[in-house]
Order: sequence, then C-alpha cells, then structure tokens
Amino acid sequence: MDWGIKNRLSQLIPSDGHCFFLPIDHGYFQGPTTGLERPQDTIKPIISYCDALFVTRGILRSAINPVGSKPIILRVSGGTSMVGKDLANEGITTSIEEIIRLNASAVGVSIFVGSDYEHQTLMNLARLVNECENYGIPVMAVTAVGKELEKRDARYLALSCRIAAELGARVVKTYWCIEGFEKVIKGCPVPVVMAGGPKCERHREVCLRWYTKRSNWNKFR
Repeated sequence: MDWGIKNRLSQLIPSDGHCFFLPIDHGYFQGPTTGLERPQDTIKPIISYCDALFVTRGILRSAINPVGSKPIILRVSGGTSMVGKDLANEGITTSIEEIIRLNASAVGVSIFVGSDYEHQTLMNLARLVNECENYGIPVMAVTAVGKELEKRDARYLALSCRIAAELGARVVKTYWCIEGFEKVIKGCPVPVVMAGGPKCERHREVCLRWYTKRSNWNKFR
C-alpha cells in the first residue's frame, strides 16, 4: 500500500486490531432517527470512545467540530429513503473533490448483493475505488440489506464481503451471524468491521465465546 492509504487506515484501525466506528449516518435514508435528532448532542458524551465517525457531509458540516475531530469516514452513497420503493437503488452522492475538501480519512458506500440493484451498487463501489485510490483514500464497503433481503447467514455474508474485497474495498462492514462468522472472516482478505445491532444478552454471550477462541484480534481482522 502507498503511504497515504497506510496512514489513513492506521487512523481507523490501530495496530492491535481493535476499532470502534461510531455510525451517525442513518438520517440519509431514515430522516430524524430516534436518538439522532440532534447528532451533536448525541455524540458529545461518547465521541471520545470511538476511533472514527461514519457520517454524511451534511451532518459533518453542521454538527461536528472541525477542531480536534476524530477521523471521518464519509458516507458517499444514497438517494433512497424508507418511504421509497427500494432502499437498494443507491447512487454515489459525493464527488472526489468534496471528499478531499472535507479531509475524509475514508469513505463508505453500500452494496446490495442479491437485490435488483446488485450490479448498480457493485459498480458504484468499483468506480469509487478507482477514484479514491488515486488520492490514497480507503473505501469501506457496507454489505447492506434491503427490505426484501432478510437472510444474513454466513454463506450470504461471506459472499458479499469477498465480492467487496475483490472489487477493491480496503475495509468491509458487515453483520454478525451466530453460526459460521469465522467463515466470513476467513474468506475476506481485508479487515472486517462488524455492524452493531439491538442490545441482546444472547448476542453478547455468543460474541464473547467466539472472541475468546481467538489468540489475538489480528485474526479477527
């Protein structure tokens, strides 16, 4: 990797492999999401605990203090909403010039493998990688799931993550699955970040049991 890519990735994922990205980009398709009506108030007490913020340019400009900010992963795909016909029908919303101007450490784009817009969103990822690599900016692919795609088993997640990595994503954000998550990790040659979800004691127990099998966090990556 070039120096710039290495430097930006090191800001996002420390050498021990631990990372916590705080996503506050939900409003780009959900509107004023509960708990994020005023993002600047929500993140204030917890921002010190995260390694990076995942955010749209609108909220970045209006709610994030540019002085001493955490590294920014800029959400650059969108164009749909919860009341629209299909959440998967996304396009690229932000130019490379804007990405550079906002000093993003990385960018994030959703892919919808298995949806009617699979080809479109995978090409969004490929074009974004082509542009961002020229400037040393890593691309994070988000293995998103539309309304019609409720299946999140290891086989589907492994497929989505591997395709994202093959197309050039430097990081992949995906969902947790109770059975076979190790298969997802082993099949993806780039760092994998697990998306959060509702608080669940069973989920916590399984996660802890799975992690204790690892000798170190680099294997999780």
